[in-house]
Amino acid sequence: MTKTRILLLAILVAGTVLCTACSQGVLSDQPTQPKVLMQTELGNIVLELYPLQAPLSANNFLRYVDEERYKEASFYRVVRMDNQPNNDILIEVIQGGIGFVESDLRLPSIQHETTEATGLLHKAGTISMARAEVGTADSEIFICIGNQPELDFGGQRNPDGQGFAAFGQVIEGMDVVKAIQSQADEGQMLIDPIKILAVKRLK
Repeated sequence: MTKTRILLLAILVAGTVLCTACSQGVLSDQPTQPKVLMQTELGNIVLELYPLQAPLSANNFLRYVDEERYKEASFYRVVRMDNQPNNDILIEVIQGGIGFVESDLRLPSIQHETTEATGLLHKAGTISMARAEVGTADSEIFICIGNQPELDFGGQRNPDGQGFAAFGQVIEGMDVVKAIQSQADEGQMLIDPIKILAVKRLK
């Protein structure tokens, strides 16, 4: 084989590899772990999301972000060790989103992604999808204060044992999360919900 043919063959192989990488999204402009800035009345929270591990949940959240569906959102529920008198399994989280009102901003619910499937556990600062029954998660999210293994698959906070769908992590602003958790509540619902002023991707 001549040097010219070897060179042409090498170029052809390289081009094939490049095209395959493009088709698989390896060269995508979108980062594999996108970051999101959440601006609240008490300060900023920066989130890192994991769409490769939890594609349904992370991309659902990103759609709310990109389509500005959280423009009327707030953190409205706080769960602390001192306000769960009717629960045997105690957790610590803050919960937010559009809320319980009917809204055109809410998208259809998504399928449940268990922590067993994704490998993403509920650690300190984990962001996850709030839900009632399996398959009812849509716009509402919560952030963990401290490690919360009872929210993982097999945990007992939800009696069905399916846990919740973790999809990201707070990388800046846990002091803001804790400040929100410390606000005055009645039956876990904040007396004055903390407004989410803006949510946007960071480039």
